[in-house]
Amino acid sequence: MIYWNIFVAFFIPGILGYGGGPASIPLVENEVVQRFGWMSVQEFSEVLALSNSLPGPIATKMAGYIGYDVAGVPGAFVGVFATVAPSLILMLVLLGILFKYKESPKVKRMTLYVRPVIAVLLGVMAWRFFAQSYHGIGLIQTILILVVSYVLMERVKIHPAFVIAGALVYGGFLL
Repeated sequence: MIYWNIFVAFFIPGILGYGGGPASIPLVENEVVQRFGWMSVQEFSEVLALSNSLPGPIATKMAGYIGYDVAGVPGAFVGVFATVAPSLILMLVLLGILFKYKESPKVKRMTLYVRPVIAVLLGVMAWRFFAQSYHGIGLIQTILILVVSYVLMERVKIHPAFVIAGALVYGGFLL
C-alpha cells in the first residue's frame, strides 16, 4: 500500500502540474504534507531548498528523496517513475496533436490562461513557507533573508543555488 501511495503522491502532481517542475511543487507539497502527512511544512521546505540547489529537474529529485525517506530504495524508484510517467505518457499521446495545432489561437490562449493559476499555486506555497519561517526564526531574520535573497537574485543576478547555499550556511552558523 505504501508504494501505491507514493505512486499516487507523485503521479497526480505529474498529471496536473502543467508548466513544469515549479508548477508541480505546490501539488507535491499538498500530497506529501497535507494528504499523506509524510513530512511537515518545515521538512518539505528543506527538501525543496536542497533539491533546488542541486543540478537536474527538481520534481524528480524531490520524488526520489521523499520516496526513499518513506519506503527506502524501492520507494525512491516508485516516486521517480511516478513523476516521470505522466509526462512520458502525455508526450507520446499529445505531442502530435499540439504540433498540429501549435499556431492555433485557442492553444495559445489556453497556455496563457494556465499561467495565473500557476502563479497562485506558487504564491500560496510561498506564503506557507514564509509563515513557517516567521514562526521558526522570527520576523526580523525572515525579512532580512527575504530582502538579501531578492537583491542577490534579481539585482546582482547571482544564481539561486548560490543564494540557497548561502542561506543554509547562514542558518547553520548564525541562527
